[in-house]
Amino acid sequence: MGSSAAPERHFDLQPDGAARLALGTMRLLDWRLDPRALAHFLAEAADAGVGVLDTADIYGGGEVEPALGAAFREAPGLRDRLRLVGKCGIRLRVGGVAVKHYDTSRAHVTASVDRTLRCLGTDHLDLLLLHRPDPLLDPDELAGTFADLRDSGRVRSFGLSNFQPAQADLLRARLSLPLVAHQVEASLWHPDPVLDGTLEHASLASLVPMAWSPLGGGRPAPPALAAGLERLGRSLGLTPAQVALAWLARHPAKMMPVLGTGRIERIREGVAAMATALDREVWFELLEAATGHAVP
Repeated sequence: MGSSAAPERHFDLQPDGAARLALGTMRLLDWRLDPRALAHFLAEAADAGVGVLDTADIYGGGEVEPALGAAFREAPGLRDRLRLVGKCGIRLRVGGVAVKHYDTSRAHVTASVDRTLRCLGTDHLDLLLLHRPDPLLDPDELAGTFADLRDSGRVRSFGLSNFQPAQADLLRARLSLPLVAHQVEASLWHPDPVLDGTLEHASLASLVPMAWSPLGGGRPAPPALAAGLERLGRSLGLTPAQVALAWLARHPAKMMPVLGTGRIERIREGVAAMATALDREVWFELLEAATGHAVP
């Protein structure tokens, strides 16, 4: 019996002409932008080449999505310039929930998507990710939920976030719809996906790898890595952050970093970084600085 062909990507996460970069909104409330200022910033980000906006139902305790919706109301047509990526499946300790837990039941996923659409003021999400692997996930129930969401037009494509390869494969084997993306933590601060087969699995499964916390989530770089980023940045005419993003861009899996910033200059720097080709030896020099040892 021959091997089955890789599933086709029925949804292109990267719009034509857009940079391979997503704008993340986990800390959007910290940007302290009113709806008009936020709409202006999102339009500037789209002008700079960002075509993907990443959010989640739990961000800001549930207040990020309403803030985005208010911005979209300020600028009709803005939502159509961005592919919207939503996430669900985590229940926080609010509204009578006593224990934080995961919930991928039909009732919760459907209610979460409907709330997200109401908050954002849109009729569909371009991509919905399961935020975390749920040990109690029922693949057959989820398959029906995803089919209903797609058939109703509320969600166009589906993916995963923070799954292990085996967890992803089990779900892929049971779903009738293809999964198109997998969001994982990946950076020079956390290079594990580059080394443990996660990115190779994404390529085999036709999953676009999205890298959250591509700059370490604000954590200071270890001394050796910080020194390497500074030195190479000076030699290449880049900021240390740009060097770190260019390191991700160099990987053949074609990762899409999710850059969480409310500063347009950082967005423009990020777009430029994704178009920067690092030399192979420089790439491994940074890997060595990140891991603390040379390759075997």
